[in-house]
Amino acid sequence: RDTLKNSTEHAYSNILTSLPKPEGGEYGKFYSLPALNDPRIDKLPYSIRILLESAIRNCDGFQVTKNDVEKIIDWENTSPKLAEIPFKPARVLLQDFTGVPAVVDLAAMRDALAKLGSDANKINPLVPVDLVIDHSVQVDVARSSNALQSNMELEFTRNRERFGFLKWGSTAFQNMLVVPPGSGIVHQVNLEYLGRVVFNTDGIMYPDSVVGTDSHTTMIDGLGVAGWGVGGIEAEATMLGQPMSMVLPGVVGFKLTGKLRNGVTATDLVLTVTQMLRKHGVVGKFVEFHGEGMGKLSLADRATIANMSPEYGATMGFFPVDHVTLDYLRLTGRSDETVSMIEAYLRANNMFVDYNEPQLERVYSSYLALDLDEVEPCISGPKRPHDRVTLKDMKSDWHACLDNKVGFKGFAVPKEQQDKVVKFDFNGQPAELKHGSVVIAAITSCTNTSNPSVMLGAALVAKKACELGLEVKPWVKTSLAPGSGVVTKYLLKSGLQEYFNKQGFHLVGYGCTTCIGNSGELHESVSAAITENDVVAAAVLSGNRNFEGRVHPLTRANYLASPPLVVAYALAGTVDIDFEKEPIGVGKDGKEVFFRDIWPTTEEIAEVVQSSVLPDMFKSTYEAITKGNPMWNELPVPEASLYSWDSNSTYIHEPPYFKDMTMSPPGPHAVKNAYCLLNFGDSITTDHISPAGSIHRDSPAAKYLLERGVDRKDFNSYGSRRGNDEVMARGTFANIRIVNKFLGGEVGPKTIHVPTGEKLSVFDAATKYKSEGHDTIILAGAEYGSGSSRDWAAKGPMLLGVKAVISKSFERIHRSNLVGMGIIPLCFKAGEDADSLGLTGHERYTINLPTDVSEIRPGQDVTITTDNDKSFTCILRFDTEVELAYYNHGGILPYVIRNMAAAQN
Repeated sequence: RDTLKNSTEHAYSNILTSLPKPEGGEYGKFYSLPALNDPRIDKLPYSIRILLESAIRNCDGFQVTKNDVEKIIDWENTSPKLAEIPFKPARVLLQDFTGVPAVVDLAAMRDALAKLGSDANKINPLVPVDLVIDHSVQVDVARSSNALQSNMELEFTRNRERFGFLKWGSTAFQNMLVVPPGSGIVHQVNLEYLGRVVFNTDGIMYPDSVVGTDSHTTMIDGLGVAGWGVGGIEAEATMLGQPMSMVLPGVVGFKLTGKLRNGVTATDLVLTVTQMLRKHGVVGKFVEFHGEGMGKLSLADRATIANMSPEYGATMGFFPVDHVTLDYLRLTGRSDETVSMIEAYLRANNMFVDYNEPQLERVYSSYLALDLDEVEPCISGPKRPHDRVTLKDMKSDWHACLDNKVGFKGFAVPKEQQDKVVKFDFNGQPAELKHGSVVIAAITSCTNTSNPSVMLGAALVAKKACELGLEVKPWVKTSLAPGSGVVTKYLLKSGLQEYFNKQGFHLVGYGCTTCIGNSGELHESVSAAITENDVVAAAVLSGNRNFEGRVHPLTRANYLASPPLVVAYALAGTVDIDFEKEPIGVGKDGKEVFFRDIWPTTEEIAEVVQSSVLPDMFKSTYEAITKGNPMWNELPVPEASLYSWDSNSTYIHEPPYFKDMTMSPPGPHAVKNAYCLLNFGDSITTDHISPAGSIHRDSPAAKYLLERGVDRKDFNSYGSRRGNDEVMARGTFANIRIVNKFLGGEVGPKTIHVPTGEKLSVFDAATKYKSEGHDTIILAGAEYGSGSSRDWAAKGPMLLGVKAVISKSFERIHRSNLVGMGIIPLCFKAGEDADSLGLTGHERYTINLPTDVSEIRPGQDVTITTDNDKSFTCILRFDTEVELAYYNHGGILPYVIRNMAAAQN
């Protein structure tokens, strides 16, 4: 293949065009879309043009063909037919929680390639990999001026081995940039620093595009860079030069008009957009924003909307590059020369939107519109990001939640218990909690901390409250975790950080905290008051996820809100309040203080942003970013290109995926008389499946660590131990809020071992089935695997012995990850599910698939039979021929290794 490829002229060399500089010379060459002289291209959404350019540039007749290019050009006709195309992103984005298992797998692949008699050093990323160590900030210390340093020291103590491993990876593998811990949240660093917008590599210019191992990679779409989340498995294959196989998506055109009213924030807008798009139905689609309202949206506002694409279900929420984008690039320290090159290229290739010129009517798959003037202040919760509640309706909605039966909008608290007050002692002073009391208030998450308007707006709320004499109660765990050091610079410049401090919102670290479940412990007196009295306590956070059990085990109600509203609810101390009618508290003059008294105007915020957010802040922050800090720089790094695995390590462990691997693919595996390991209803998220958050003291993972001499205080989080398959397999399905139909309403990480009727932990049951020689499957309802893209939500079930998942529907990335790990995804026929078919999960299941992969077709019907003579038909959710090839090899990584070994031999 390589010989043929090198001897053949590029299929589109005739449109390779020079881009001249205004002062003479040239920027480089590019594959010109206008030079194709095809009128269909002028109607294409901008997001589809990026896919088209990539296909043209990478067209080699093998991985990408001229037929693939034609499919994309004919998008208007081919996308409704769910045409399959290959896509080769320009780069890959990792953070440390997903970066560790990726580097572990790369290291293990080197070993596997060496055992097959090939050159192990051939395993290197073939596209740029940006790895930002960000998901490591546990809020152990809060409400302290020393919180930042204390938390950083604790993180280095806990994660020294893991950080050292990543530092080894940065030297052992080519084409990999590692941004040290303490620098910021991956998506904010990507937006402010890593995003190229346009690459100029070896004289060839092309649009930046990126896939990342976190679903909120979509934040970069606000910068006009096409990016979305994929599973770690898929990202690893992309690193190794494999094209992503994807269905050519439909594109929803979302027209914005007008401008936001005074006092309405970008967070209010994104929660409104999320609800609209969830209702419209955008799963698997791109959303492209356009219209005259775009000029009224700052880049940071756009990034906020793009960030929450996973919450509204879209692959991307895309904002094409325009003058606002260029202004932001200059603000964040990109050079004038770079910005000029970006503009020149995008204009020349018809990828730049100039709202000063007449706009050609673009064709979209469907259309939505929103007048920004109609957006109202709101929050979302108590258990899902798209359950939006306007601020004026919050009190009545809360009381409805207390009344409603247990569910996404219900806690089933008896009427006579709804007004109870729990009094307790907090550090020697009287304290009290009620249903709805706020015990966690966190300004956190990439969604909002990259937006100066809402961050400075929150600081102004804190300032006004201080001036009026209001203070946050000391038992509310408050925290401030910006996404980059730039935020600290402009908070200090504005003089507003001191007011955050006075209200307890001290800086705890730069990285993901509460939103990812790294809330840290509540004060023991608060924990006791909640657990002993069954209080429905609340968390309010400026995050993007609020699924039950995610933020903290003891906060059953979790609301997403703008940073200013986080401060307001912290001051109120409860979500059971009508901000329009009820006072937040009593000021120092004895008068009642209302929400309107502490809420800043849009003009006030804009004035502070204008005077405090300066280009030099971005330049100085990011000039120093790769230098690291003393703790990082002191970590020793082995020089060997093959990693020396330590069998005693509880952080880094050689995975078993390539054990006894040979050059011959194993082929399709029969699933006969399998038992059902778990029987689920709807909306089982990756938070339920994947090991996340703290390691519960009575869990199989805790037992494993204790047996290896790890003290409970040193358990750390599951995320920090993603490089150890033994821990992660034990933490799979270990979520304390998981609901398994086998347990008849009981909540928790247990299941029934069907042959004996024993109630066991999921890991112990799976181990028992494997020791007995039995395969297992999972039954599930709709939206199985929704939430963050987590490779361990697929790796874990594979290690537990799960061979297939049968559900009503799958979340896009999770289905792809299951395929990548060799698990068969199957969907019930429309209108059917386990209940309608009379399946209890106590049956044994046989999946009748051909044993020859050439006889299997994407999307074909498959018959499933049970040992009690039931038979039903499912749809096989291998969606492409490439996915069938992965399945034939036992997963995507063995496929890559065998291909590389074959190419060398």
